[in-house]
Amino acid sequence: MHIKLATSYGFCFGVKRAIKIAENSHNASTIGPLIHNNEEINRLKENFNVKTLHHISEAKGIEKAIIRTHGIPKKDLETLQAQNIEVINATCPYVTKPQEICEKMSKEGYEIVIFGDADHPEVKGVESYAINGAIVVQSIEELERVKFLGNKIAVVSQTTRKINEFLKITNYLETHYKEVRVFNTICNATFENQDAAKELAKESDVVIVIGGKNSSNTKQLHSICKEYCEDSFLVESEKEIDPNWFLNKKMCGVTAGASTPDWIIEKIIGKISEIKV
Repeated sequence: MHIKLATSYGFCFGVKRAIKIAENSHNASTIGPLIHNNEEINRLKENFNVKTLHHISEAKGIEKAIIRTHGIPKKDLETLQAQNIEVINATCPYVTKPQEICEKMSKEGYEIVIFGDADHPEVKGVESYAINGAIVVQSIEELERVKFLGNKIAVVSQTTRKINEFLKITNYLETHYKEVRVFNTICNATFENQDAAKELAKESDVVIVIGGKNSSNTKQLHSICKEYCEDSFLVESEKEIDPNWFLNKKMCGVTAGASTPDWIIEKIIGKISEIKV
């Protein structure tokens, strides 16, 4: 069986930056998981004593706080600053951008629409910068139920969403309201990884998507691969590989989410290589 990697996969700029910041911040604590990859978070804890706090209330008494790649709500950032904690900001610049847009456009009287998952930490953080709150939707059906106060709307996207789905949202808004400001805040790495996953899945008999089960961009990659290759599987580590997936398969495609380090990818490829098909 031939194993082929996607032409674009794995760590994005924002994640690489955050990992480097964490490695240089011994004995610090991250507010929420730094990235959505449990294996890498455990490595940082074991080698650099970087701990993960799951709620802002746990930050009392700490000296250094690292802001996760997804960002945190504005009020949580203010809480840290008020406690004289050294704040080390590892928020991805692609996430900082929609935060800034929401704050600016809401000050100018625009109602804010965010295309994304309301329960995702990135979206919660971005939403907190909209002065009068924001409307978070994932579909046209959800948008149709919204009653806007006026006709001035600004729309941004969660950085890891599919561009074709974002376009459906913006097209709906543009045809129903007078003034719509569209800000495409989907990051370039997401575009590249999704396009590469699509092409890989088209030529594969089985696809392994590597990444955190709670990672939005990894789940999007898995969804795309499933469209073109039914036998596409999402795994976090080599322990989840099932040899039965590869029976009678000639071509195995491998891709990985933006929070997946090379060492995990190498382990999984090694495991697949040992399977007799």
